[in-house]
Amino acid sequence: MRVLPKRKLRCSFCKKSETEAARLIAGAAGGYICDDCVGVCNKILDATPSPFKSWDELSEAQLLSAIKASEASVGALHSLIHAQVAALRKRDVSWAEIGKALGVSRQAAWERFS
Repeated sequence: MRVLPKRKLRCSFCKKSETEAARLIAGAAGGYICDDCVGVCNKILDATPSPFKSWDELSEAQLLSAIKASEASVGALHSLIHAQVAALRKRDVSWAEIGKALGVSRQAAWERFS
């Protein structure tokens, strides 16, 4: 009987492996989400007015508070991508490879993250 190697689990959102993430949560469709991505989602949910209406249906005060939620979301994602790039650089992944993954040049990746 042939034994297949164990499949390495990864976060479906940020692609961290099970060894890089403190925790992975399994979804019903076979996907996983890591604790860091759950944290980002929680920040977005905490800062987002609920239930969401169209922008036209929100008052000025609600729109102004939504700006704060948007900024929190951007900040959380900014931190996440910087952590991922830092992890890649620790593994000696080149700026060219990182740039290619982001759809930008090596130089643009270096300028953005170094």
